[in-house]
Amino acid sequence: MKGLEVTHSQHRQNEETRKLQITGGSTYVLSLPKRWVTQSGLEKGSPLIVRQQQDGSLAILPPELGKREKTEEATIKVSPEDSPEALIRKTVAVYLQGYNIIHIRPKDRQKEISSTQRNAVKTFARNMLVGTEIVTDTSKELTLQVLLSYPELSVPSALRRMTIITASMHKDAITALRNIDYQLASDVRATDYEVNRFHLYIIRQLKMAIQNPRIITEIGLKATNDCLGYRLVTKMVERTADHATNIAKYVQRLKKMLDEEFLKAIQEMNKVAISSFETAIDSLFRRDFALADSVIAKANMIASLEKKALLSSKETDIEEAANIRLVIESVRRIAEYSMDIAEVVLNMTVESVVG
Repeated sequence: MKGLEVTHSQHRQNEETRKLQITGGSTYVLSLPKRWVTQSGLEKGSPLIVRQQQDGSLAILPPELGKREKTEEATIKVSPEDSPEALIRKTVAVYLQGYNIIHIRPKDRQKEISSTQRNAVKTFARNMLVGTEIVTDTSKELTLQVLLSYPELSVPSALRRMTIITASMHKDAITALRNIDYQLASDVRATDYEVNRFHLYIIRQLKMAIQNPRIITEIGLKATNDCLGYRLVTKMVERTADHATNIAKYVQRLKKMLDEEFLKAIQEMNKVAISSFETAIDSLFRRDFALADSVIAKANMIASLEKKALLSSKETDIEEAANIRLVIESVRRIAEYSMDIAEVVLNMTVESVVG
């Protein structure tokens, strides 16, 4: 066997130099540390997963470790004094930590979980926790189980759905503003729950990926560094949806149709803001530095459009003026979040323009 020595100028902790061997004239062989083989419970003939990382390095994993998902169970102890809201917050915290089975039980075995507490958690789980089913529902125990696996809904897919819903919410909110459509405004506010569901799901997936980098590709990302970028963008999308909800709330306070000049100005402003938002998200999925950079120039137009909208609203009645100002502010915030998203993409893709 011929030895091709791989050398390093210095060693990190738990790192050693091994020689690459050639056997049979064409097969490369690398011996594995005996201690690692023993600790991993491997023996002659054991299958191994060899995975190429984005940086060109190789990861060697036992099959069980390569496919492992977090299956630990968590138990939340409840007392009669716990409010439904506090119990929901505890449930969300456990869900976000990546636990697949969540038991909710009374602290005192002689007591029961109140129907108010159980119903609050069940309603929240059905509406807000993606992929979660109620598998046990008694006065002594409520058990939730997350059944959705990584490949079924990747982080990029979930974020794409979030952004589509968010953009639609803003378009509907402005339509409701034009027509003073209270029902459409109410529908926009209800749709915000869908955005929040995906928001929680994505945070859960990203937290799990940080804890176990081996699942990065399984959740649809390319590298561990992407987790921070996606976390920031996800929060900005969620905030953008909140501003659509705010506009819908302001619409429900209005008493009469607004001035046509103002409506044209706010529609023009919103068109630029939403276009910037959609382009910023597109640049993330394409990992396109130039496209992200173009968003900042486009979104900067919003200042002059905001001034135009403010001037056109001067004829508005005093009782309506406050709500109008808040609508303008919310549209401006969409453009600002779009620039923030674009800046995250610039940071994520800067290597593509560095010589």
